[in-house]
Amino acid sequence: MSENKSKIGVSWSPNLAPLIAVKKPCLEKVQEPQSSVWKRDSELVDGLFVPPRDPKKLNKLLKNKVKDTSGGSWFDMPAPQVTPEAKKDLQILKLRSVIDPKRHYKKEGSKALPKYYQVGTIVEPVSEFFSGRLTKKERKSTLADELLSDGTFNAYRKRKVREIEEKHRPSGVEKWKIKGNQTRKRSKQRRHSS
Repeated sequence: MSENKSKIGVSWSPNLAPLIAVKKPCLEKVQEPQSSVWKRDSELVDGLFVPPRDPKKLNKLLKNKVKDTSGGSWFDMPAPQVTPEAKKDLQILKLRSVIDPKRHYKKEGSKALPKYYQVGTIVEPVSEFFSGRLTKKERKSTLADELLSDGTFNAYRKRKVREIEEKHRPSGVEKWKIKGNQTRKRSKQRRHSS
């Protein structure tokens, strides 16, 4: 009677390898070390990999594998991908001294765009709700869009363009002078044709 009863519960037995040492082909993947000199079997020449003899080439191999960060003193800030929108914003930040006539900034040392940067969102405190806050209408996706929608910046920009055009416009007798050979020929033709 006890033989017919089904067992209730879970039984477990470990899967042990046989005690006899039998070599089986290893099916597990070998963990590749993080060294840049390590090569897979498919990349080896005659089963051997000889690193380059030139230390400069070896250093270049090692440098390619290192993550591109700003360093430990800058908390290993990664170098982000530069999109066209981000490039425009960075160029505007470079030219920020031209944007506002009332503010003066320190001269920039390099003309190149920065390699390492981060973009964040400014969260205004509750006390600046009426004074220093941008409304939802004024907020744009990029810095360039915000500047173009700003009325005071547009007026300042138009005034400056007008000043530059007036400065370079010929005045007095110069505007009536014929400049260049092509205009001389045309004026000569006009004189003789009538």
